[in-house]
Amino acid sequence: MFDPELKYCPQCHDEYRAEIVRCAACGVELLTGSQMMNLAAGKQVQRERRADALSPADDLVAIHKAPLADIRHLEELLRREQILCLVVGDEKSCTKGCCPTNFFLQVRREDAMDAFRVIEAVHARNTALHHHDTSHSQGVFNADAGEATCPACGHKFPTAFTTCPDCGLCFG
Repeated sequence: MFDPELKYCPQCHDEYRAEIVRCAACGVELLTGSQMMNLAAGKQVQRERRADALSPADDLVAIHKAPLADIRHLEELLRREQILCLVVGDEKSCTKGCCPTNFFLQVRREDAMDAFRVIEAVHARNTALHHHDTSHSQGVFNADAGEATCPACGHKFPTAFTTCPDCGLCFG
């Protein structure tokens, strides 16, 4: 599966020559084939430790809230990673998925970080955020300041405008 003579991206699993240091797509540091094999073996041991079924005694936490179609997609991705999960409707739900309410995706507390990593990878893939500079995403529009930085695109503009002239994000 992994060639010890090559390097691999731990996120997208792209294969690189041994002298390459970073993944061209993800920007993360590459691992050797041996390191990837060890990582895969560790994940397999962790998966095997998980019980075969959820029980009422399990400490479950809700990790995501969304419409049923979105929850079912994430549920399938978690099951592929052998992370057991439970879909629970909110108090307004008819539990059939036909009502326009949100559902909760629950996992065991000890599996929550692994589940978050799966969801985070899906989000990054769907939004292509790993290809963008998000260092300005925490910016706040302050109309009293002379200049603002758009949290969406990073463009600097005078606060006399309430819309970013670069991407069109409205602050009005």
